Amino acid sequence: MTNEQRQPERQETHEWSWAVSDTPIGPLLLAATGQGLVHVVFHADHTTAAGAVDRLTRRLGTGPAPEPGAGLTEAIGQVESYFAGRIRAFTLPLDWSLSAGFNRRVLRELAAHVPYGTVVGYQDLARRVGEPDAARAVGVAMSSNPLPVVVPCHRVVESGGGIGGFGGGLETKRTLLALEGVLPQPLF
Repeated sequence: MTNEQRQPERQETHEWSWAVSDTPIGPLLLAATGQGLVHVVFHADHTTAAGAVDRLTRRLGTGPAPEPGAGLTEAIGQVESYFAGRIRAFTLPLDWSLSAGFNRRVLRELAAHVPYGTVVGYQDLARRVGEPDAARAVGVAMSSNPLPVVVPCHRVVESGGGIGGFGGGLETKRTLLALEGVLPQPLF
């Protein structure tokens, strides 16, 4: 065995930063690398945020930078604008490094072709990526989405009219769909 064969694979490192933004659906942790927004985490209280930062440190190969980068500042601004109703489409660069293969294909299709105020069925999204029998796999891709809200998995619904599942909770999904005019606003 050569010395080269004995050394463990080096994990590529990405400089990144994170912050928590208060939103109408609760605190969101946003993390960005130099490539773009890399992760959004729902319900980012202290414990959830600490766990997410720990996982990101392992996945990205380095701890967060001490100061937020420009990409993170832009992401926070766009998320705030989205919730305030000032923008309907995110124009952020995205770092897709936390997603791969089929999941990445599905998420890219969703981000590029399911606009604000519309929904798509799991089956239709499977057809759009050339895998018509993969509706359940689309559901798995939605649950593994590292960029919820910005890559709008809340816009994916059941073909029979049901709301479907959602990693941020069904109330969060209803709130996002109501914000976009797909569902009526709750009465209280």
